[in-house]
Amino acid sequence: MSLQNPVFIPGPTNMPESLRRACDMPTIDHRSDLFKDILHPARDGVKRVLKSATAEVFIFPSTGTGGWETAITNTLSPGDTVLAACNGMFSQKWIDMCQRHGLVVEIVETAWGEGIPADRFEGILTADTGHKIKAVLATHNETATGVRSDIAAVRAAMDAAGHPALLFVDGVSSIGSMPFEFDGWGVDVAVTGSQKGFMLPAGLGIAAFSAKAMEATKTGGLPRTYFDIQDMAKGYAANGYPYTPAVGLLNGLKTASDMLLAEGLDAVFARHTRIATGVRAAVAAWGLDLCAARPALYSDTVSAIRTPEGFDAGRIVAHASTRYGVAFGAGLGQVAGKVFRIGHLGSLTDVMMLSGLATAEMAMVDLGLNIRLGSGVAAAQEVYRSSAGQIALAAE
Repeated sequence: MSLQNPVFIPGPTNMPESLRRACDMPTIDHRSDLFKDILHPARDGVKRVLKSATAEVFIFPSTGTGGWETAITNTLSPGDTVLAACNGMFSQKWIDMCQRHGLVVEIVETAWGEGIPADRFEGILTADTGHKIKAVLATHNETATGVRSDIAAVRAAMDAAGHPALLFVDGVSSIGSMPFEFDGWGVDVAVTGSQKGFMLPAGLGIAAFSAKAMEATKTGGLPRTYFDIQDMAKGYAANGYPYTPAVGLLNGLKTASDMLLAEGLDAVFARHTRIATGVRAAVAAWGLDLCAARPALYSDTVSAIRTPEGFDAGRIVAHASTRYGVAFGAGLGQVAGKVFRIGHLGSLTDVMMLSGLATAEMAMVDLGLNIRLGSGVAAAQEVYRSSAGQIALAAE
């Protein structure tokens, strides 16, 4: 693998040099006044990226998986029931975590390639007149299948059912790259990590809690120590942590939030949509299909691309790595060997994406697939030329 080439995996993503430098800082005393000037701006920046005026943001030396555990262990009690759709590898993993913690999971089995079935959620919640279900789990962007679910529709289903359950949202591969409305969607806990939309190394698990979720921590909770947000809140009040923080990564997170907000969140989201649209045009030109069942579900951060029946998609990933030094994502779980994934999020430009599409084409042609060199690149170029022109006109 060449360190000179960008990566096209759905995370960790490419790291801007300014963020690399922000993380590479001298050791400071994390119990000194210097640390508060990193900690509190980092938390505030995340809150602004989430578009929330009220969320309490907690940042752990961890990953998104730690964020999942933070959500459930601080608000739920042994034997509680949660509702979740299983429509991909990462929704499946969150379900597994809940079960290991002694929670009862009502699973709505959903085809991989489909989004969360909000209508089925509404029926289940309406029937739950005793309010046995304490939380609804929703994976906003299923990284394994390239499917974006409609979180606003999930909240609408909960409201239509008149159900008081908490809404937990996995935004690991969406937050910072696609529109996310913490307040507007009525999210109670949002989970993400440092290594995707925030363009940093892995190492920070981020969980934002609503006032309702904070209230739930007072009356319930599974056993926890490391991920206890009450301990963390006490540390924050004293400008510190209950244990040693990842100071360099927090400084990187502060800088990353500043970068996203300086670009403008709408501009960030438009950039991701434009790059993703080019990728989808390339896939169509190759005569291939996406795993996502229909356009309304298409993710703007990752495309899972189906290969012809009987062809092992993992060969494309392996060949691109060994022959061209470029990383793509392999298929996971039920779609292992059936799809390869192109990540198009974080620090990425149209021109960088064209290099990834050209590499994918070369790998597929090398392996004997009926792909014409340049076809996907040309299709993406038309998208990027057209949208670049629109942007220039708007600027004038």
